[in-house]
Amino acid sequence: MAKTILIVDDSASLRQVVSIALRGAGYEVIEACDGKDGLTKLNGQKIHLIISDVNMPNMDGFTFVKNVKQQPSYKFTPIIMLTTEAGEDKKANGQAAGAKAWMIKPFQPSQMLAAVSKLIMP
Repeated sequence: MAKTILIVDDSASLRQVVSIALRGAGYEVIEACDGKDGLTKLNGQKIHLIISDVNMPNMDGFTFVKNVKQQPSYKFTPIIMLTTEAGEDKKANGQAAGAKAWMIKPFQPSQMLAAVSKLIMP
């Protein structure tokens, strides 16, 4: 059975690029347009990994990650922050919230897939 990944980003084109790369590698993909939408997609189904932007309307990535980590079903779900933010303070905030990895946009799909495969157990 394919592993499921939730992509949370306010950019439809970025979600599409990430989604194409992940589906091409055999993953199931669920998309959300911001943190609030992302939380509604966490409806008890098994999510193996979350890829989230930092800067989004309605609910930013840090708040989203903190909310995810408060839910028992998703407490141990690995999260990759995919963002234009490269500052060490932002990375520290992401780690403190519960993110496992930090990836800077623009990115190579192969880079992202390598990070994903490290965080999802086969």
